[in-house]
Amino acid sequence: MERDEVLPKDNKEYATQQYWDERYQKDPVPYDWFKGYEELKAVLGQHVKKSDAILMSGCGSSLLSEDMYKDGFQRITNVDFSPEVIRLMSERCKDLTEMSWLVMDVMKMEFPGGSFDIVLDKGTMDAVLCEQGDAWTVPEKLAADVDQMLTEISRVLTDTGAFIYITFGQPHFRRKLLEKEKYGWTMTVQTIGVFFHYFVYVCKKSPSSSQQQQ
Repeated sequence: MERDEVLPKDNKEYATQQYWDERYQKDPVPYDWFKGYEELKAVLGQHVKKSDAILMSGCGSSLLSEDMYKDGFQRITNVDFSPEVIRLMSERCKDLTEMSWLVMDVMKMEFPGGSFDIVLDKGTMDAVLCEQGDAWTVPEKLAADVDQMLTEISRVLTDTGAFIYITFGQPHFRRKLLEKEKYGWTMTVQTIGVFFHYFVYVCKKSPSSSQQQQ
């Protein structure tokens, strides 16, 4: 199947469960948005330990979890709001027994606070933002959705954990969404790629910032 056969008619559809369920039914082949593990391995290795409890936020059909697992990162929990992709990927990875797959909305997660050392997002927040027409202005509803997502991510991180967000979104567009005192983290940005750049936002919590958040 050609990729353009499963593209939405309207970018707003990227934020809906219905679109993704239908897409994965038509196109069950794993697909990585942006970069794969080999291209991300060096930068992830700077921030993620093999003993870390890792949450893949909006995992989709990416091979990132599978490839990281095979490289020794085995405490991985994958969540996505699409039951179809969780069914497909849990079946594909059924022999990777330490890894789990759960149907869950990243804006309303069911985990206790402080459950994960690392939360990884590769394209999920971008899907939420696809409805945005003007790159410079985030509509109030979208800003509220992103804030809800980031609040949940901050909640499930340990007080020394890190949120790692991989995107093509440039810092002057993403910084205002990510850098809020309430999340209790300090952000740094790394750039990967040569001609077309991707950005890795590392939002690192610390006990002192977590206390301020409370």
